[in-house]
Amino acid sequence: MDGKWTREMIVPTIDHTLLKATATEEQIKMLCAEAKQYGFKAVCVSPYWIPTCAGELAGSEVLITTVIGFPLGANSTEAKADEARRAVAEGAREVDMVINIGRAKMGDWGSAREDIAAVVKASKPAIVKTIIETCYLTQGEKIAACKAAVAAGAAFVMTSTGFGTGGATVEDVLLMKEVVGGAALVKASGGIKTYEDAVAMLEAGASRIGASAGIAIMHEAELLA
Repeated sequence: MDGKWTREMIVPTIDHTLLKATATEEQIKMLCAEAKQYGFKAVCVSPYWIPTCAGELAGSEVLITTVIGFPLGANSTEAKADEARRAVAEGAREVDMVINIGRAKMGDWGSAREDIAAVVKASKPAIVKTIIETCYLTQGEKIAACKAAVAAGAAFVMTSTGFGTGGATVEDVLLMKEVVGGAALVKASGGIKTYEDAVAMLEAGASRIGASAGIAIMHEAELLA
Protein backbone atom coordinates (compact mmCIF):
# COMPACT_ATOMS: atom_id res chain seq x y z
CA MET A 1 0.00 0.00 0.00
CA ASP A 2 1.68 3.20 -1.16
CA GLY A 3 -0.80 5.86 -0.09
CA LYS A 4 -2.07 6.64 -3.59
CA TRP A 5 -5.64 5.69 -2.72
CA THR A 6 -7.37 8.87 -1.62
CA ARG A 7 -10.82 9.22 -0.11
CA GLU A 8 -12.10 10.52 -3.46
CA MET A 9 -10.82 7.41 -5.22
CA ILE A 10 -12.22 4.91 -2.73
CA VAL A 11 -15.66 6.34 -2.02
CA PRO A 12 -17.18 5.57 -5.47
CA THR A 13 -16.12 1.93 -5.16
CA ILE A 14 -18.12 1.25 -2.00
CA ASP A 15 -21.48 -0.49 -1.77
CA HIS A 16 -22.72 0.74 1.63
CA THR A 17 -24.21 -2.44 3.04
CA LEU A 18 -26.80 -3.43 5.63
CA LEU A 19 -28.00 -7.02 5.35
CA LYS A 20 -28.57 -7.93 8.99
CA ALA A 21 -31.79 -9.76 9.76
CA THR A 22 -32.46 -7.18 12.49
CA ALA A 23 -32.24 -4.15 10.17
CA THR A 24 -35.06 -1.69 10.84
CA GLU A 25 -36.65 0.94 8.61
CA GLU A 26 -34.92 3.66 10.60
CA GLN A 27 -31.54 2.00 10.03
CA ILE A 28 -32.20 1.56 6.30
CA LYS A 29 -33.14 5.24 5.98
CA MET A 30 -29.93 6.16 7.82
CA LEU A 31 -27.96 3.94 5.44
CA CYS A 32 -29.42 5.85 2.50
CA ALA A 33 -28.70 9.22 4.10
CA GLU A 34 -25.11 8.21 4.74
CA ALA A 35 -24.69 6.95 1.18
CA LYS A 36 -25.86 10.30 -0.17
CA GLN A 37 -23.72 12.25 2.29
CA TYR A 38 -20.52 10.37 1.51
CA GLY A 39 -21.16 9.73 -2.17
CA PHE A 40 -21.02 5.94 -2.05
CA LYS A 41 -21.71 4.06 -5.28
CA ALA A 42 -24.66 2.11 -3.92
CA VAL A 43 -26.54 0.86 -0.93
CA CYS A 44 -26.86 -2.91 -0.63
CA VAL A 45 -29.98 -4.11 1.15
CA SER A 46 -32.31 -7.08 1.34
CA PRO A 47 -35.12 -7.12 -1.24
CA TYR A 48 -37.77 -6.12 1.30
CA TRP A 49 -36.16 -2.71 1.74
CA ILE A 50 -35.92 -1.75 -1.95
CA PRO A 51 -39.07 0.43 -1.98
CA THR A 52 -37.87 2.26 1.13
CA CYS A 53 -34.51 2.92 -0.48
CA ALA A 54 -36.15 4.00 -3.74
CA GLY A 55 -38.02 6.68 -1.84
CA GLU A 56 -35.02 7.81 0.19
CA LEU A 57 -32.62 7.90 -2.77
CA ALA A 58 -34.95 9.51 -5.33
CA GLY A 59 -33.06 12.19 -7.24
CA SER A 60 -29.64 11.00 -6.08
CA GLU A 61 -26.94 9.15 -7.98
CA VAL A 62 -26.72 6.36 -5.37
CA LEU A 63 -27.70 3.01 -6.84
CA ILE A 64 -29.80 0.37 -5.12
CA THR A 65 -28.18 -3.05 -4.96
CA THR A 66 -30.05 -6.02 -3.59
CA VAL A 67 -29.28 -9.68 -2.86
CA ILE A 68 -30.89 -12.71 -4.48
CA GLY A 69 -30.90 -16.28 -3.19
CA PHE A 70 -29.16 -14.88 -0.14
CA PRO A 71 -27.21 -16.09 1.76
CA LEU A 72 -27.20 -19.81 0.92
CA GLY A 73 -27.83 -19.84 -2.83
CA ALA A 74 -30.03 -22.90 -2.41
CA ASN A 75 -33.28 -21.46 -3.77
CA SER A 76 -34.63 -22.87 -7.00
CA THR A 77 -33.55 -21.12 -10.18
CA GLU A 78 -37.15 -20.09 -10.80
CA ALA A 79 -37.42 -18.53 -7.35
CA LYS A 80 -34.18 -16.60 -7.85
CA ALA A 81 -35.30 -15.32 -11.23
CA ASP A 82 -38.70 -14.25 -9.87
CA GLU A 83 -37.04 -12.54 -6.90
CA ALA A 84 -34.65 -10.69 -9.22
CA ARG A 85 -37.41 -9.63 -11.60
CA ARG A 86 -39.49 -8.17 -8.77
CA ALA A 87 -36.44 -6.47 -7.23
CA VAL A 88 -35.61 -4.68 -10.47
CA ALA A 89 -39.24 -3.65 -10.98
CA GLU A 90 -39.16 -2.06 -7.52
CA GLY A 91 -35.97 -0.09 -8.18
CA ALA A 92 -32.88 -2.29 -7.83
CA ARG A 93 -30.21 -1.43 -10.38
CA GLU A 94 -27.74 -4.12 -9.37
CA VAL A 95 -28.36 -7.68 -8.24
CA ASP A 96 -25.90 -9.63 -6.10
CA MET A 97 -26.90 -13.28 -6.46
CA VAL A 98 -25.52 -16.32 -4.65
CA ILE A 99 -24.64 -19.25 -6.88
CA ASN A 100 -25.97 -22.73 -6.19
CA ILE A 101 -23.05 -23.72 -3.98
CA GLY A 102 -24.19 -27.32 -3.67
CA ARG A 103 -24.15 -27.74 -7.46
CA ALA A 104 -20.72 -26.16 -7.56
CA LYS A 105 -19.42 -28.62 -4.98
CA MET A 106 -20.85 -31.45 -7.10
CA GLY A 107 -19.00 -30.16 -10.15
CA ASP A 108 -22.31 -29.60 -11.95
CA TRP A 109 -21.20 -26.41 -13.66
CA GLY A 110 -23.84 -26.66 -16.35
CA SER A 111 -26.61 -26.27 -13.76
CA ALA A 112 -24.65 -23.58 -11.92
CA ARG A 113 -24.23 -21.62 -15.14
CA GLU A 114 -27.92 -21.97 -16.04
CA ASP A 115 -28.85 -20.71 -12.56
CA ILE A 116 -26.76 -17.57 -13.05
CA ALA A 117 -27.97 -17.04 -16.63
CA ALA A 118 -31.61 -17.15 -15.55
CA VAL A 119 -31.01 -14.39 -13.02
CA VAL A 120 -29.01 -12.35 -15.54
CA LYS A 121 -31.94 -12.55 -17.98
CA ALA A 122 -34.55 -11.75 -15.32
CA SER A 123 -32.56 -8.80 -13.99
CA LYS A 124 -32.21 -6.81 -17.21
CA PRO A 125 -31.49 -3.92 -17.44
CA ALA A 126 -29.89 -4.28 -13.99
CA ILE A 127 -26.47 -5.90 -13.83
CA VAL A 128 -25.69 -9.08 -11.91
CA LYS A 129 -22.83 -9.67 -9.52
CA THR A 130 -22.32 -13.36 -8.87
CA ILE A 131 -21.38 -14.31 -5.30
CA ILE A 132 -19.32 -17.49 -5.48
CA GLU A 133 -18.77 -17.73 -1.66
CA THR A 134 -15.05 -18.50 -1.85
CA CYS A 135 -14.81 -19.80 1.72
CA TYR A 136 -16.57 -23.00 0.65
CA LEU A 137 -14.72 -23.59 -2.62
CA THR A 138 -11.41 -25.16 -3.56
CA GLN A 139 -9.01 -23.31 -5.84
CA GLY A 140 -10.27 -25.26 -8.84
CA GLU A 141 -13.90 -24.61 -7.91
CA LYS A 142 -13.23 -20.88 -7.58
CA ILE A 143 -11.79 -20.85 -11.09
CA ALA A 144 -14.70 -22.85 -12.49
CA ALA A 145 -17.25 -20.64 -10.71
CA CYS A 146 -15.73 -17.49 -12.18
CA LYS A 147 -15.77 -19.03 -15.66
CA ALA A 148 -19.40 -20.06 -15.22
CA ALA A 149 -20.36 -16.54 -14.15
CA VAL A 150 -18.67 -14.98 -17.18
CA ALA A 151 -20.25 -17.53 -19.53
CA ALA A 152 -23.67 -16.75 -18.04
CA GLY A 153 -23.29 -13.02 -18.64
CA ALA A 154 -22.63 -11.74 -15.13
CA ALA A 155 -21.01 -8.30 -14.95
CA PHE A 156 -19.09 -9.08 -11.74
CA VAL A 157 -17.80 -12.02 -9.77
CA MET A 158 -17.96 -11.50 -6.04
CA THR A 159 -16.10 -13.13 -3.17
CA SER A 160 -18.52 -13.57 -0.31
CA THR A 161 -21.89 -13.06 1.34
CA GLY A 162 -20.31 -12.10 4.65
CA PHE A 163 -22.44 -14.82 6.23
CA GLY A 164 -20.17 -17.78 5.47
CA THR A 165 -17.10 -19.06 7.31
CA GLY A 166 -14.81 -16.44 5.77
CA GLY A 167 -14.79 -13.25 3.75
CA ALA A 168 -12.72 -11.62 1.05
CA THR A 169 -9.00 -12.29 0.83
CA VAL A 170 -6.37 -10.65 -1.33
CA GLU A 171 -5.43 -14.07 -2.70
CA ASP A 172 -8.98 -14.76 -3.86
CA VAL A 173 -9.36 -11.35 -5.46
CA LEU A 174 -6.08 -11.82 -7.34
CA LEU A 175 -7.21 -15.24 -8.56
CA MET A 176 -10.67 -14.06 -9.59
CA LYS A 177 -9.28 -11.08 -11.46
CA GLU A 178 -6.82 -13.31 -13.29
CA VAL A 179 -9.57 -15.73 -14.30
CA VAL A 180 -12.13 -13.19 -15.54
CA GLY A 181 -9.62 -10.83 -17.15
CA GLY A 182 -11.52 -8.11 -18.94
CA ALA A 183 -14.70 -10.15 -19.27
CA ALA A 184 -16.06 -9.18 -15.84
CA LEU A 185 -15.19 -7.09 -12.81
CA VAL A 186 -14.52 -8.23 -9.24
CA LYS A 187 -16.34 -7.17 -6.09
CA ALA A 188 -14.65 -7.91 -2.77
CA SER A 189 -17.01 -8.32 0.17
CA GLY A 190 -17.03 -9.85 3.61
CA GLY A 191 -14.84 -8.71 6.50
CA ILE A 192 -13.56 -5.49 4.90
CA LYS A 193 -13.48 -3.15 7.87
CA THR A 194 -10.52 -0.78 7.46
CA TYR A 195 -8.93 1.56 4.94
CA GLU A 196 -6.01 -0.85 4.72
CA ASP A 197 -8.40 -3.73 3.95
CA ALA A 198 -10.14 -1.74 1.22
CA VAL A 199 -6.92 -0.59 -0.43
CA ALA A 200 -5.51 -4.11 -0.38
CA MET A 201 -8.59 -5.39 -2.24
CA LEU A 202 -8.52 -2.56 -4.78
CA GLU A 203 -4.82 -3.06 -5.44
CA ALA A 204 -5.46 -6.78 -5.92
CA GLY A 205 -7.92 -5.99 -8.70
CA ALA A 206 -11.32 -5.38 -7.12
CA SER A 207 -13.44 -2.67 -8.71
CA ARG A 208 -16.05 -2.59 -5.96
CA ILE A 209 -16.03 -3.06 -2.20
CA GLY A 210 -19.01 -4.38 -0.27
CA ALA A 211 -18.78 -3.17 3.31
CA SER A 212 -20.90 -2.22 6.29
CA ALA A 213 -17.88 -0.24 7.56
CA GLY A 214 -17.80 2.27 4.71
CA ILE A 215 -17.94 5.31 6.97
CA ALA A 216 -15.12 4.03 9.18
CA ILE A 217 -13.06 3.40 6.04
CA MET A 218 -13.70 6.97 4.87
CA HIS A 219 -12.73 8.42 8.24
CA GLU A 220 -9.46 6.50 8.15
CA ALA A 221 -8.80 7.72 4.63
CA GLU A 222 -9.30 11.31 5.77
CA LEU A 223 -6.94 10.89 8.72
CA LEU A 224 -4.26 9.39 6.48
CA ALA A 225 -4.58 12.09 3.80
